[in-house]
Amino acid sequence: MGLFIFPYVSYIDLVGLGKQIYVSGIYTSVNNESVKQDTFILQSIGAVFIAVMPLVLIFLFKDRKRQVKLIYLQLVLIVLFAVWMYISANNVLATNNQYLRADNIGIGFFLLPVSVIFLSMAIGGIRNDEKLIKSADRLR
Repeated sequence: MGLFIFPYVSYIDLVGLGKQIYVSGIYTSVNNESVKQDTFILQSIGAVFIAVMPLVLIFLFKDRKRQVKLIYLQLVLIVLFAVWMYISANNVLATNNQYLRADNIGIGFFLLPVSVIFLSMAIGGIRNDEKLIKSADRLR
């Protein structure tokens, strides 16, 4: 849900107004107030889905194989969502004759790799649980 709080691109348009791109839309800073200029409904829905899916995955602990498969699916969806964010940011910046640079990138772009790291750690934990259960079954 951090994608709704932090912009993934910040830039200054040709007129000199500061603009920020969130997953919910494009916001312009006018007189120190944030005004919504454009809305990204599909991107917002995708971000909510990507944020809610790991919460659902937590409660699938009884079926670990299914849980691991869904985590891999989640990783693929995060990568596709990152590509979608990159393409939409390039399209918005291209309308202003600008390009995506290191100084434009906001915190939102870095939240997706963090979630990939946490999901990878979850897969490692699930595999350790599997090993523990198999070793306990051998002792019986």
